[in-house]
Amino acid sequence: MHEGTGELDLVIVGAGFAGIHMLQRARADGLRARVYERGAGIGGTWYWNRYPGARCDFDSFDYSYEFDPELEREWVWSERYPSQPEILRYLDHVVDRYGIRDGIQLNATVTAARWDEASGRWVVTVDGAAERETVTAKWLVLAVGALSRPQLPDYDGLDDFAGLQLVAGDWPETEPDLAGKRIAVMGTGSSGVQVIPPLAQIAERLTVLVRTPSYVVPARNHPVSTAEYQELLVGGAERRERNRNAPLGVHFPSYGPSAKAASADEREAAFQSAWDAGGSAILSTFDDLLVDVESNELLAEWLRAKARGIVRDPAIAATLTSQTYPVGARRIVIDTDFYETFNRDDVDAVDLNATPIARFTRDGVRLADGREIPLDAIVFATGYDAGTGPILAIDIVGRDGRGLREAWAGGPATHLGIQVVGFPNLFMISGPQSPSIMANVVKAIEQHVPFLADLIAHAEAHGVRTVEPEPAAAADWGAQVDGIAQILVHSRATGSWYFGANVPGKPNAFLAYAGGIPAYRNVLADVEASGYEGFVLAKAGETSEG
Repeated sequence: MHEGTGELDLVIVGAGFAGIHMLQRARADGLRARVYERGAGIGGTWYWNRYPGARCDFDSFDYSYEFDPELEREWVWSERYPSQPEILRYLDHVVDRYGIRDGIQLNATVTAARWDEASGRWVVTVDGAAERETVTAKWLVLAVGALSRPQLPDYDGLDDFAGLQLVAGDWPETEPDLAGKRIAVMGTGSSGVQVIPPLAQIAERLTVLVRTPSYVVPARNHPVSTAEYQELLVGGAERRERNRNAPLGVHFPSYGPSAKAASADEREAAFQSAWDAGGSAILSTFDDLLVDVESNELLAEWLRAKARGIVRDPAIAATLTSQTYPVGARRIVIDTDFYETFNRDDVDAVDLNATPIARFTRDGVRLADGREIPLDAIVFATGYDAGTGPILAIDIVGRDGRGLREAWAGGPATHLGIQVVGFPNLFMISGPQSPSIMANVVKAIEQHVPFLADLIAHAEAHGVRTVEPEPAAAADWGAQVDGIAQILVHSRATGSWYFGANVPGKPNAFLAYAGGIPAYRNVLADVEASGYEGFVLAKAGETSEG
């Protein structure tokens, strides 16, 4: 291990689920490791997403670490779906339980990382609260999150707007006073659907600016008593095993191979059962929903009919059911009282596809038909520069002075979503072309961390100086990612954020491996068993070609 405050074995960027787990494992392996986190607290995405109503959309037990059975038994979740504050309390507990808080530096933004060929180390620039710091490390792990860089729209007049502008993914730590205000929310993805009902409770008037409506299903959230949670833990091992063998990393029951082959009564019973159970289970009711357009449309129309049956205003219902893409091609959203909120007299919706925004004014927003909507505040729940955005926010320069932004000019190219050719000893957790955004992200993280930790331990034990992908292996992986995407209904929604289409100028490329958690786990296991086939493990004096 290296001595001195500026030299480390491992630098980790980000103190969310990924960075915390990576630090815990690195410390256990005896590495001198440090996490740099730009926020004033730990939690990553869950630190920044403090908006009213923010909570996870997977069951709490499933959205928690399983690497230590003792940790699992000593923490009791209080709700089916954990809220943002409870997730932060859980992560704080994890950090203190493993005694790793002293390895996390807060208010520290990694702005640049440069590979130094002579030393075989990364030179990392960190902007702290008071000063700039430079550290070096043999290994660099990016645990920056796939959905951590908000993407804001660019409208004329936004700078003129005198009201409050808020971003769901970067909510103020001091809660803004929105009571009695005229509020607009732009966006009806997961964040928008969660923030709209609580804001409607306090606003004088709430206007929802709808760009691309989501398919929304009920959460059925409820409190969980300590006794109920202890009972859940009795079958916890079996539940974990079912989850490990489920594509999303969470098991949901299937009612048959094909929705279109089932009878109308069978489909109705399956869809209704999943609707009543709550959560994302409805996407798994039939095995072909994500690969067969006809089966998918049967579910899509069923969900639209459900929404129309709840929202009483036909015009608003039409706006919220104007989806033109298959279910699941954009993330399905779970809610609490989202559709019901539009039955309030003080809540309305504007279809921005039918009536676009002309510009913002000092006092609100003007639509293309000349209508003016007076506003005191606007909340942007407009999504993220997913997958690549948080990584490319760092100025990363690899071999021969080539930057990662240049390497990814045509879209992300990785091996296993873990490494990039030309960037030795640089690893990503939940990076592009890994399951990440197409799965329970905590389960995706718990695949990457042990794989990377074992790889680093293997390299250290065998005198390996650099680890880097073989170009052919990376090319093959990219082809696999694209090939699987073309099989799915997602390929009919290339305008979605899954393809980066929500970011002007971003290359259109599918951002995730969609083969499922079990298949990806098998790939990683085979690579490790083979002695890391597809990677070049070079010792001092050897080249990246071996």
